[in-house]
Amino acid sequence: MELYIHIPFCARKCAYCDFLSFADCMNLRDAYGEALLRDLATYAAECRRKPLVETVFIGGGTPSLMPAGFYTKLFASIHRDYILAENAEITIECNPGTVTPEKLAEYRKAGINRISFGAQSADDAELALLGRIHVWSDVVSSVAMAREAGFDNINIDLMMNLPGQTCEDFARTLERAVALAPEHISAYSLIVEPGTAFYEAYAEHQELLPSEEEASRTYETAVSLLAEAGYVQYEISNFAKEGFACRHNEGYWRRAEYLGVGIGAASLIGDRRFSVTRDMKEYLERLSLADEEVLTEADRREETVMLGLRMNEGIDLAEFRRNYGDAQAEALITKARRYAAAGLAEVREERMTLTVQGMLVSNVILADLIG
Repeated sequence: MELYIHIPFCARKCAYCDFLSFADCMNLRDAYGEALLRDLATYAAECRRKPLVETVFIGGGTPSLMPAGFYTKLFASIHRDYILAENAEITIECNPGTVTPEKLAEYRKAGINRISFGAQSADDAELALLGRIHVWSDVVSSVAMAREAGFDNINIDLMMNLPGQTCEDFARTLERAVALAPEHISAYSLIVEPGTAFYEAYAEHQELLPSEEEASRTYETAVSLLAEAGYVQYEISNFAKEGFACRHNEGYWRRAEYLGVGIGAASLIGDRRFSVTRDMKEYLERLSLADEEVLTEADRREETVMLGLRMNEGIDLAEFRRNYGDAQAEALITKARRYAAAGLAEVREERMTLTVQGMLVSNVILADLIG
């Protein structure tokens, strides 16, 4: 099983962000931490035996804003009520400029062995546009501090196709990120989400965003530059040095079981999917589930296609056939062969994948494949 722990606090809400996070309730951090410990114990008590946890991912929000000592208590609770695999991958997301040697030492002592910095850009003007609280020099110093603290598995998150950004602009960001020698780089394309400041600014002004042609050129250039630098693409937006792919995220894409702890967190246990309330007052009072469903075979099949084709390894067709039958497998292969003829997919005897060009239009392809 995988364990996700949500920390919703931020120093400031970014202009593009639609994640469940709050910049105006830092005074609730201690109470929230106690609620997390409550939930970990509650979930464990519902199990007949201690759950085995293979990966832990602490995301946000900005987990590095939690008070000193919290992660020591958190992992004491996890070790008490769960079995943490000896080789567990344990990740914490941090905003550059919010870590200190003291915090990093606590993380390492607690057992955290992977750190992910939300850098987004190496251009200070782009960072200001995004509403980030850091500048590039904070990224450089934070990575150096993490190395000094003993972290040998570091990710840097980047965003491409920002307003006014060219392919050459993002290439310069990539080059500066690669120069820091992280083990992993995530490069996501900006999505203008409803309810964000960016939506108000750009939803009706698409001309201010990179064109489809420029966005495609940026993505293809990023894939090429990262390959030249020794980063293997293993998912649409994720690249890693050999042996450093994010095991936690791979679990999501392979539909492994996961338990989400914290406000708004989602879980998948067996065929049961459920999520926690998104109301902070209600959450602090009690563990309250907001949504719950039992997935049908059709739900599972669609997720297998949508998640599997995000990864470079694609879909194991023999396994798909065993799980969903010959008719469904043949229908999928027939549709996929049309995209293979166009150079957007590859269909071999035992595996189906998207090409780099196919990943550029993956949403359209996936909608057709599961339709």
